[in-house]
Amino acid sequence: MSVAFRRESDDEHLEPKFELPLPHGPNLVTPRGLRLIEERNAALEAALAATDDDEVRKALLRDARYWRQRLASAEVAPRPVGDRVAIGTRVTIELNGNSRTVEIVGHDESDPETGRIAFTAPLARALMGAEVDDEVDFAGSADPVLVTAIEAVARD
Repeated sequence: MSVAFRRESDDEHLEPKFELPLPHGPNLVTPRGLRLIEERNAALEAALAATDDDEVRKALLRDARYWRQRLASAEVAPRPVGDRVAIGTRVTIELNGNSRTVEIVGHDESDPETGRIAFTAPLARALMGAEVDDEVDFAGSADPVLVTAIEAVARD
């Protein structure tokens, strides 16, 4: 029989499942970010303990491996003073007459819709170390980004 008509199992035709990619570099987090990682781990461990379904268990284990690694490698960033942009600061910037406030956080805590951006994001990298009234070049923009305010975010 031709190989074209042979089918060993249904699993051959499934999309391969890859591990969740871990971000490169240090896993710097805020205290809030560490708490969120701990909560995520606890929820996954509880879900693993509660399931008997092999497919569900495989998916949960995949996520659990990622979050266990994130918890093991988490390093709380030093508490910022608030005079320079750093992880754990809220920064107000102005570009082209528009004002925007962002909070610099760890990778897993980032949520751009709520104004939290990872310290690895291009804008955050450009702002790191800047002080109030500093003008920072960003993304080839004709106008620089002006830092108008910096404050240390209260620790949870």
